Amino acid sequence: MTAEAGDIRAIKARRGRIESAWRVLKTAPFSAWLGMIIIAIYVFCAVFAPWIAPYGEAEIVGNAYQPSSAEFWLGTDQIGRDIFSRLIYGARNTIGIALITTLLSFAIGGTLGVFAAIHRGGWLDQILSRLVDALMSIPTLIFALMLLAVFGKYIAALILILALLDSTRVFRLARATAINVVVMDYVEAARLRGEGLGWITMKEIVPNIMPPLVAEFGLRFCFVFLTISSLSFLGVGIQPPTADWGSMVAENKSLITYGNPTPLYPAAAIALLTVAVNFVVDWFLHRTSGLRDEH
Repeated sequence: MTAEAGDIRAIKARRGRIESAWRVLKTAPFSAWLGMIIIAIYVFCAVFAPWIAPYGEAEIVGNAYQPSSAEFWLGTDQIGRDIFSRLIYGARNTIGIALITTLLSFAIGGTLGVFAAIHRGGWLDQILSRLVDALMSIPTLIFALMLLAVFGKYIAALILILALLDSTRVFRLARATAINVVVMDYVEAARLRGEGLGWITMKEIVPNIMPPLVAEFGLRFCFVFLTISSLSFLGVGIQPPTADWGSMVAENKSLITYGNPTPLYPAAAIALLTVAVNFVVDWFLHRTSGLRDEH
């Protein structure tokens, strides 16, 4: 009976969370809904790319530069690969790598930023802050180009280098927000109760700095996504024959002078996803700021 009562409470709690989330989504403006729908379509294409794409990622299926037709919806590229299929696979590669990179950068920067805030003014805070200042003084794209030239054009190197460079921005935000929390009365009360540092960090500090970090996650994802596309356009990012929107623009850029719109398709995919994510982030920022004003 006790187990059944526990299951019922868990089901009710889960249902309550779903209803609460739906009430929040119903208040979202049209732009936020449009952004979420676009992001959902991109995610669907990325996850189910092998089943959606009519041809393989690097499969040569026709002649070079064939125009749009019933067989090839967006035509073919410079060696006869289907542009539409490569766009779909490009969603999996570009978005997947950008998401992994952003998650890793937040794991590194967020963790170090919180610990620096807890030890504010100590040697750990001073060392990390000065190291971050030094890295942030160097333009990210130029630094990434230099490091990729040294360590090689590998996806693992691309992810690690961009994650480390981007974690500096996350560190600054996490440290700044956590510093405002660690001086609060409820954190001091937890210390007086004898709670451990890990408990205070996970139960008191992290939950209270999550809203700005969640909003920053969307913005950093856009930045990483555009950086990866830029590096691929320059030839040091994701390497052929792996489909990537940046490299697809670079491979077909000369066609624009002949009135062929082929390079505009991957460029439009990049721009559309960036705008969609910014729509959602903008709504989330307005909502969280509105909740703070109410309290």
